[in-house]
Amino acid sequence: MSDVQGHIMYTFATSVQDAIAATGEFRAGGTDLQERLRSRNANGSLIDIFGVEGLDDITYADDGVTIGAMTTLSTVGDHQQLQRDYPALTLPAQTLATPQTRHVATMGGVLCQRTRCAYYRHPELGCPKKGNADVCPSRQGDHHLGVVFDIGPCVYPHPSSIGCALLTYDATVQINGAQTLSVADLFGSGKDARSDHTLKPGQMITAIQLPVATQHERASYVRQMSRAWAEWPLVEVVVRLIMDNNTIKDAKVGIGGVANIPLRLTEVEQALIGTEASEESLSRAAKVATERCTPLPGTEYKVPMVVAGVLEALEQALANESGGQLEL
Repeated sequence: MSDVQGHIMYTFATSVQDAIAATGEFRAGGTDLQERLRSRNANGSLIDIFGVEGLDDITYADDGVTIGAMTTLSTVGDHQQLQRDYPALTLPAQTLATPQTRHVATMGGVLCQRTRCAYYRHPELGCPKKGNADVCPSRQGDHHLGVVFDIGPCVYPHPSSIGCALLTYDATVQINGAQTLSVADLFGSGKDARSDHTLKPGQMITAIQLPVATQHERASYVRQMSRAWAEWPLVEVVVRLIMDNNTIKDAKVGIGGVANIPLRLTEVEQALIGTEASEESLSRAAKVATERCTPLPGTEYKVPMVVAGVLEALEQALANESGGQLEL
């Protein structure tokens, strides 16, 4: 059903079919959308999906686990079986943002949140992602919080920490309860100046699917932050190591805060796989993390942070045999 409040048309969906048939922007936990409403960057119709049942389940099966898109971050972070089986997901789910945000933010919502760039968020400044500019204003303006992997028109980092974690699991998302899309394809190449993901109008994430858990996994999540800008990481790293005694049998490294999409550092992974875990091998792998870096004039300071963040995450993962429970 629909209602009009002020100048905004609300659709209160009670099913996935109701939601995808309506016109507007989906509202889940609302942690991003409410802020954009306040800054007048979400002025169209809204589709409230909070009342859609069956989207907040965590279901194990022979082929892995399915996490409903309306499952909150705190539920994922506190889930003991997920902590044991998918620690590289539960660690960031326990630590990102604030406890209040994690209590209401949803798994689907954090994948689809919009850029935190000040030019985009300002109600009176132009930005291609708002459709009122052709060129990213941050590129020639203030970009000290921007990218060091300059791969597309937008030079502000993508905000999804969970996206980084899911990339390390080669996870997929379920669209409209039917279609399946890899998380990598959800974010795309970063070449689209007007979007933070590849979903089209009428497409809604209904679930996240992870493959069968891998034994002997060690994981870590490291974020480097500024005291003045503590809300969002300058650099964040998610690491999964699959060990065979002291040999790194497999490695997955995701990085955020450095590109307009979450990235996999495949060059670091290749440098690690098959090596004996040692201070030397971890340091050597961390140094190749910047091979693709193309920093902006104002983000060169982040380049050594990438190396330091990757090395710290590798060291923490190697030492972490307790799984995905945050140790306080």
